[in-house]
Amino acid sequence: MKANFDSIIQSDTAVLVDFFAEWCGPCKAQSPLLKEMAQDMGERIKVIKIDVDKNPDIAKRYHIQGVPTIMLFKKGEIKFKQAGMMSKPQLLHIVMQNA
Repeated sequence: MKANFDSIIQSDTAVLVDFFAEWCGPCKAQSPLLKEMAQDMGERIKVIKIDVDKNPDIAKRYHIQGVPTIMLFKKGEIKFKQAGMMSKPQLLHIVMQNA
């Protein structure tokens, strides 16, 4: 997954990464909002999910301390990072500012 993740975040298209865990209640609540946003934004953004329990090396590299954590990448550069659940309007605002 590491090599694939690295190539995905190098994209010219903004990549919103949802660091989550299966056991996390807020992560489960966040997931439908991210799906809606991905559908609304279409080709302007790519949304991917990284399970921190299955990908501990990636989580460690980006200092993921809690889940859910949302990160936005563009051309491999971190444009945004925040832990905790976010509303759809907050997510859209972040993407529109940085995408």
